[in-house]
This record gives sequence, C-alpha cells and structure tokens, in this order.
Amino acid sequence: MIAIIDYGMGNLRSVQKAFAAVGEEALVTRSQGIIDRASHLVLPGVGAFPDCMANLDRYGLVGAIRKGIQSGKPFLGICLGLQLLFTESEEFGVHKGLDIIPGKVRRFPVLSDPSGVPLKVPHMGWNAVTLTRHAPPLHGIPDDTYVYFVHSYYVDPFEASTVATTTQYGRAFASSVWRDNIFACQFHPEKSQSVGLRIVKNFAQWR
Repeated sequence: MIAIIDYGMGNLRSVQKAFAAVGEEALVTRSQGIIDRASHLVLPGVGAFPDCMANLDRYGLVGAIRKGIQSGKPFLGICLGLQLLFTESEEFGVHKGLDIIPGKVRRFPVLSDPSGVPLKVPHMGWNAVTLTRHAPPLHGIPDDTYVYFVHSYYVDPFEASTVATTTQYGRAFASSVWRDNIFACQFHPEKSQSVGLRIVKNFAQWR
C-alpha cells in the first residue's frame, strides 16, 4: 500500500488518482500507523514552504517521514514535497526544512531566454528534463522528455551527485533528485500525462 502523506495542503486527490490510473492502491492519510505500515511514501505539495513545514509539525508527521525514509521505503516527493526535503528555504524569509537532503531552496532571479526576452515567474507549463542519472522511477523515460511545472522556487543541492535531472529556465536547475530510496521532483507527474503516469508506475514498482 502506498501512503500519500496528508498535511492539509496540496494536490492530494490528483496524485491519488494518478496511482489509481496505473492500477496501484494509494491512501491519503496522516495516520502514523498507516504510514508505518505502508510500503511506499509520497509527499506531494502545493503552497508556501513555511506553512507546509508548520503543518507537518502540527500533525506530528516529521518523525513519521524520517522513520519511513530511514527504514528504506521508496519515497516520492513532488514539487513542494521535493523542496521540504532540503535544509532550508528562502521563501518568505529563511525557514528550516526537513534537512534530509543538504541544500537550499531559492527563488528564481530575474531571467531571460536566449533571445533576451524576460521569463515569467512562476515557471509554469511544459519543459524538458535532461537526465543526469538513471533513477529507478525514470526507467524508460527518454532524455529531453517534457513534463509539467508550476513553481517560483527551485532546489540548489549542496551535493551535485544527488541531481537526477536538470531543466533549463533561463539557467539550468535541478528538476529532480535521487538518493538511495528517495526520488523527488520539481515537476508534477500527476499532471504530465502518459510520461507522468509512467513515472508513477515505476515508483510504485520500485523495491
């Protein structure tokens, strides 16, 4: 059973529907008992970093997340669920994250495309991912595949070896990371049509 961690924010039902679409059972929950019994953990997220961290604390989910990751369960972070894994974020001031992956969450600076046209923030819509490492959830995903993004902040890992894909938006940024049993992505697999469903299925089959 796959546990989608519910901390009161985020696109939980659309993530659950993506798993259902590939024939996998996923339960939206904040029960520590269910999270402990789950085979896989998913942390999706939409919203502001400090509010989400506050909710994780409020519902007592920080320990459950750490315990699940330390036990070796496959873990998927999506969008803000990626950012929360990092040491700290500069969104609305400096706020501590889970500090599971060393690095910072930074706001996109003023950027332009190669022709000098200013780029909008948030970075929203379809963009390509360049594979730097072949993480298990990316099995069968070709290089330069397009996936769907919606974000104003990006992760800056301190250890380049954790980066699984990069994406260009005025500059290259880490669009997913992979370390041991953790895979987390800035893009939304549940909004990325057949490619996203392939990633969701791969994750569910990851052992």
